[in-house]
Parts: sequence; structure tokens; C-alpha cells
Amino acid sequence: MTPDTVTELGRQALWVALLITTPILLSSLVVGLIIAMFQAATSIQEQTMTFVPKLLVIGAIMVLAGPWLIGVMLDYTRELIRSIPSLISF
Repeated sequence: MTPDTVTELGRQALWVALLITTPILLSSLVVGLIIAMFQAATSIQEQTMTFVPKLLVIGAIMVLAGPWLIGVMLDYTRELIRSIPSLISF
């Protein structure tokens, strides 16, 4: 296995991780910003006010995007397993 191969495998793994986490993190960020603006406008500083909506949105995103997220992970894993013989060099 050459250093270029290891670098490419690492790059692909990071890309898959980015694809999987982006919908969840972006939706959580948007909800957090909306709640923070509401709290600033009303002077309500309740900590659970941000937690519950984020939890609900993350759950909804997992339900809606779950099949796509699993498909991305499965495609990467299948490709990685298929490439094992070419990665091993004696």
C-alpha cells in the first residue's frame, strides 16, 4: 500500500463523513440560530428552549434523510471492501 493510496482512502472517508454529518449539523445550526434570535428578542434565557427543538429537528432529519445517509455509508463500505485485494500488495 503506497502513501498515495492511504491518502486517497483517508480523503474518501472524510468526504463520506462530511456528507453524512452535513444535513444534521446544518439543520441543527439553523434551528439554533432561529431560537437564539427569538430568545434575544424576548429576553427569555431558558436553556431547554434550544435543546428540545434541535432534538426534534434532528430526529426528523434522521427519518427523512436516513435512507440516503445509509446508502452513502453502504456504497462507501462496499467499495472499500471490493478494493481490499488491490490494496494488499506483497
